[in-house]
Amino acid sequence: MTPGARRVLRAAERLFYERGIHAVGVDLIAAEAGVTKKTLYDRFGSKEQIVVEYLAGRDERWRELLAARLDAVAGREPAVRAVAVFEASREWAAEYGSKGCSMINAHAEIGDPSHPAYPVITGQKRWMLDLFTGLAREIGAGGAGGAAGADRLGRTLMLLHEGALVAHGLGVFPDPFGHAADEVRDLLGRV
Repeated sequence: MTPGARRVLRAAERLFYERGIHAVGVDLIAAEAGVTKKTLYDRFGSKEQIVVEYLAGRDERWRELLAARLDAVAGREPAVRAVAVFEASREWAAEYGSKGCSMINAHAEIGDPSHPAYPVITGQKRWMLDLFTGLAREIGAGGAGGAAGADRLGRTLMLLHEGALVAHGLGVFPDPFGHAADEVRDLLGRV
């Protein structure tokens, strides 16, 4: 990726996250990045592609942060690792997420499944659900309920996580990630 393209993505990420995707045009992105519109279009082809790369980049960085957090508790009980997801989200939100989840925010603006960014948004959330469901299976949530029990716990963990993301973005009460982690601890037997 060229230095100009990196500047475009950095500017787009900041502007899209702070102001919203629809509120930001390519003229502003190009001006903030110090490139011409021609350069922007030469590198990305369209605003939609910039949106795709903005969201994919944030998702990649989130997955890296989460992997590091989960690696730090590797070998520990799956319930401890489930709580670690919420702790990683608190860390991420403190550094990158003052306005809540970029995927949720983008979905509010991009509800059309034919938009090229839509699979990035829904793919990130499906990945999180798969992560929580995998942890639930390791916890042994299947029990008598089998896979359905693990699926149910995975969805419950996902809902707690998504609720914390939204509550954080809205600022309706302090430390929603800590509150959600406490609920997970209660749910899983005070890990």
